[in-house]
Amino acid sequence: MSLHMPVRVARDSDESLTSQIQSFIKREITEGILHPGTRLPSSRALSGDLDVSRSVVVEAYEQLIAEGYLEAVRGSGTRVVRHLPGRPGPSALLDIGGGADDAERTPAGVRWDLRTGGRNVPAFPRRAWLTCYQRVLESAGSRAHGYPPLLGEEPLRVELAQYLGRLRGVHTEPGRLMVVSGFAQALALLCTVLARTGSRELALEDPGHPGQRRFIRESGVRPVPVPVDEEGLDVDALAATGVRAVLVTPGHQFPTGVVLSARRREALVRWARDTGGWIVEDDYDGGLWYDRAPQPLALQRLAPDRVVYAGTASKTLAPGLRLGWLSAPRPVLDALERVRGRFDLGTDAYTQLAFAELLGSGLLDRHLRRLREHTRDRREALDQAVARHLPGAEVTGPAAGLHAFVRLPRHTDETSLAAGALLGSVLVRGAEPFRFRPRGDGPALVVGHAHLPRGGVAEAVRVLGAAGRW
Repeated sequence: MSLHMPVRVARDSDESLTSQIQSFIKREITEGILHPGTRLPSSRALSGDLDVSRSVVVEAYEQLIAEGYLEAVRGSGTRVVRHLPGRPGPSALLDIGGGADDAERTPAGVRWDLRTGGRNVPAFPRRAWLTCYQRVLESAGSRAHGYPPLLGEEPLRVELAQYLGRLRGVHTEPGRLMVVSGFAQALALLCTVLARTGSRELALEDPGHPGQRRFIRESGVRPVPVPVDEEGLDVDALAATGVRAVLVTPGHQFPTGVVLSARRREALVRWARDTGGWIVEDDYDGGLWYDRAPQPLALQRLAPDRVVYAGTASKTLAPGLRLGWLSAPRPVLDALERVRGRFDLGTDAYTQLAFAELLGSGLLDRHLRRLREHTRDRREALDQAVARHLPGAEVTGPAAGLHAFVRLPRHTDETSLAAGALLGSVLVRGAEPFRFRPRGDGPALVVGHAHLPRGGVAEAVRVLGAAGRW
């Protein structure tokens, strides 16, 4: 296999050809253009491309190997080393999907990963998705090959309006929906619109999503913490901040799992109307409710003129689809569309149409029924294991979503517990990273359980019990 690489050399330079080749490759690596593991042309191929002696290239490669930039693997050629020092860390965008550690690598030797985020997703319905995608490919006309509308493909917006109304009680219509590439893009667009209208502050729940917190700050909007208690967001504390926009998870607060009470819902809507404020409702795991109690409907239905409703397929299907949606009052939607038009040309049309087919055919409802049974089983295993192995601990909140909040006895050091669990090959996060600032509401664990086998849930909690002092 003959590889190519456009190395730049100048024959009239005072710098030797070997040094020029070496400097070029080193610069491409340090600037992130040549990625770890990239295979380079053989010395024979590169010397031929550059019309230089092979020994010139061999010397450059050998020097870069000695300096730790390249590695020579027998039978595999010369490659950029896979672990380079000082590489920049992941963007906050990468871990916005549901947990503090979504973008982190799993340390070697970990058997049970209890973190929330992209790993904490049960099996994807491959056969149903393939069926829907094939139907789309067979039936879609030439229009599907062009750029999609900025608001999203109309068949999907029609299906979404019906689906969200039926399942979540959302008061919307196709013309007030926008399809986006996951909640990350939705939040980026909303932050841009807020900043342009002079609202450079956004209230967030505390505890809440640390990835969102960082992302909002990096978007030029100041996150303002508002405490959460057993009834959800403290609306009186929100009013005291003077902020005019708030991001909430009323159906299943992340990470505590509490549901915003009816009294607080009414107070929050009253705050929005009295102040002209905006509520952004993040219904991140909408529909994934398996508690015996009735499922709470969307907050948006109480005030469609003051609430921007956001949903996503990341928890019910897979975050890799990068598929989400917004329902917004028309003036807000118009502003979002104008902003989006400057950054991209819409979300992948075929994915949208396949998801529309999944909704319209009833295959998503069938998948959700199976998913609820699966996650209910894992939650029951978690409840039983906590009762058996963690005396004094309690799993709080309704049975819903892909994670649970486990309150620990007051004397527990959650950091030491997590460190001890890691020695037993269990990776778990305490509640502290999810808080804006230290609070006196006691230690806790945020546990992603949906992706594990039932026996894995029990074994992981047993290790936690052995790691702590109860």
